[in-house]
Amino acid sequence: KPEASIKGVNINHVRRDGVEYGAKVAVSNPYSQSIPICEISFVFKSDGREIARGTIPDPGSLKGNDTTMLDVPLKVPHSVLVSLVKDICRDCDIDYELDLGLIIDLPVFGNITIPVNQKGEIRLPTLKDFF
Repeated sequence: KPEASIKGVNINHVRRDGVEYGAKVAVSNPYSQSIPICEISFVFKSDGREIARGTIPDPGSLKGNDTTMLDVPLKVPHSVLVSLVKDICRDCDIDYELDLGLIIDLPVFGNITIPVNQKGEIRLPTLKDFF
């Protein structure tokens, strides 16, 4: 059966309405035919609190006998980020946990969910990074 792993989570964009993080997910398909992805669901937590939840309908398909890289956008409103200041001030990073569910449509078996979980840190840029 196909397997998935999260390769990284980064800050993509900072906008007026919030911050968009991006998760890079590698999904390997051992079958020769491409497999449609029906939906991706996610729960994004920081410092033990849920900061984003959502679904991405019909994100594409998995190439046959190959690994497909998926970009999963995670939008977090600024109102939630204010509550993370304590975590950010403690160590200049954001501790996170990301739970993903990739729902794929396998012929004969039907829809199956591939669960993926990762804990990590998103390091924030410092002045030293700009100079």
